[in-house]
Amino acid sequence: MPRACQAKSSLTPLTHSPQSEFSVAPRPNNPSQTVKIETVVFCSKTFRNASPKPTQSPRPNSLSHNILPISPLPSIFCPDSSRYAPSNQNRISNLARSYKKNSAGIYLVILALAALFTAPAQAQVLTIKVDDTIQPISAEYIARAIDEAHRRNAQALLIEMNTPGGLVSSTREIIEKITSSPVPVIVYVTPTGGHAGSAGIFILESADVAAMASGTAAGAAHPVTFVGPVQVKPDDDMKQKIENDAAALMRSVAGKRGRNVDAAESAVRESKSFTEQEALAQHLIDYAATSPEDLFRQMQAKPFKRFNGETASLSLIGQPLVPFGMTLKENILDTLMDPNIAFLLLVIGGLALYVEFNHPGAVIPGTVGVVFILLAAFALNFLPTRFAALGLILGAFLLFAAEAKFATHGVSTIGGIVLLTLGGLLLVDSPIPEMRVHLLTALAVSIPFGLITAFLMSIALRARRNKVVTGVQGLIGETGVIQSPLSPMGKVFVHGELWDAVASSALPAGQMVIVRKVDGLTLEVDPLGATPPSPAILTSN
Repeated sequence: MPRACQAKSSLTPLTHSPQSEFSVAPRPNNPSQTVKIETVVFCSKTFRNASPKPTQSPRPNSLSHNILPISPLPSIFCPDSSRYAPSNQNRISNLARSYKKNSAGIYLVILALAALFTAPAQAQVLTIKVDDTIQPISAEYIARAIDEAHRRNAQALLIEMNTPGGLVSSTREIIEKITSSPVPVIVYVTPTGGHAGSAGIFILESADVAAMASGTAAGAAHPVTFVGPVQVKPDDDMKQKIENDAAALMRSVAGKRGRNVDAAESAVRESKSFTEQEALAQHLIDYAATSPEDLFRQMQAKPFKRFNGETASLSLIGQPLVPFGMTLKENILDTLMDPNIAFLLLVIGGLALYVEFNHPGAVIPGTVGVVFILLAAFALNFLPTRFAALGLILGAFLLFAAEAKFATHGVSTIGGIVLLTLGGLLLVDSPIPEMRVHLLTALAVSIPFGLITAFLMSIALRARRNKVVTGVQGLIGETGVIQSPLSPMGKVFVHGELWDAVASSALPAGQMVIVRKVDGLTLEVDPLGATPPSPAILTSN
């Protein structure tokens, strides 16, 4: 507990109880009177008296003259500080020295943290690999890599690309991200045998630095439209619109980078493809290199044109290459983006639901069906899906169900196979074969489904032709032994049971008989080997 130290004062001791200024009349003001104010300074565990300084009395009629001066009245809470003066001075000195040491330590820690967070990151080159079609997941991956390179203050972003092409919408997103990137973007077509087809050459031309490895190619960027495996030729007006739009995009990105606009445009209008040497000779790319290290050596300190018109250069020799991979979510979605996988999930989900409907309460097929169908729907949401194709697939399932329920002698099965195959081929409307359901995949799914349906149909037909072996119907045609003479009624032993029986003529015990009719709980029998009458009629009482 801190203690207040009594300071000596020359003021007159308090001899009467303090009164409020509102309870007694104020004393006459004496402007010439000097007021001494005793101040107490709190310091650690003691209070120190500051030297009293005389001040002039406030102006007349102010409220300050009614403030009582501090009295030197002794108190147990304010003992004489003279007894503790030496020890207090030592404590104060120790505290001061400790404060100086702690302050110096804290100051050094703050300086170290500031240097850690404000120092520039080590120069590095962030690298990613795009070895897939250009689709929304690829666009998201490249955009995230550009943001990460900027966050890390990387020297450049190196995109190692090998793609057959992809969607125009995703290509435009990637180009927009590359052209607005604060970090220089290097696109390098690799490995040997790889290519930057269709959408790939657009991305290649939009890069700050474009390079290709030996044995690679780029081009063939003419826009096309497919329906399944069949290429569709749009009318002349639509074809010209699509072609002009793609050519304008190519001219824009190639011209801003200072590359050969005419050669780049020919890749769109004439579907031309270029080897790495041809592309280098026609100034479609900046370098032809055997490896990233060779590329960095060639471009060392050489200027290149950025999209905003500025000129920059890079010195990347010896800089570490830091790979930047896809997240788990992107890897899963990238797998689901394969139209063949999406189609397979959709069909398996439909089959599982069909099994659940035919066997209510199985639970597992229903759960699997719902999960697979939702995954397929999620993947198809990112792809250019034809919803009419989904109608064809649904119709195929209805025909398969009809074959299992009705005897159509395989007609419904054949119709279901045809509809399922067409539905798979038309499901995804993509400009490149790699982003469509393959004909082999559609046939590999639809034909087994048809065979399974035909097998189930044959089992159902066979069961319909079989003789009924249970209930009353199962007794007709059964043979038995007479237990008591039939004259004309008696007992017979049939099917392990003793029945009342009646015959058209008297029959002795032990005679073998055959059941011709069931009338309630009485069997009508004939001797075994006798000519059967007209077809048996089931009656009941």
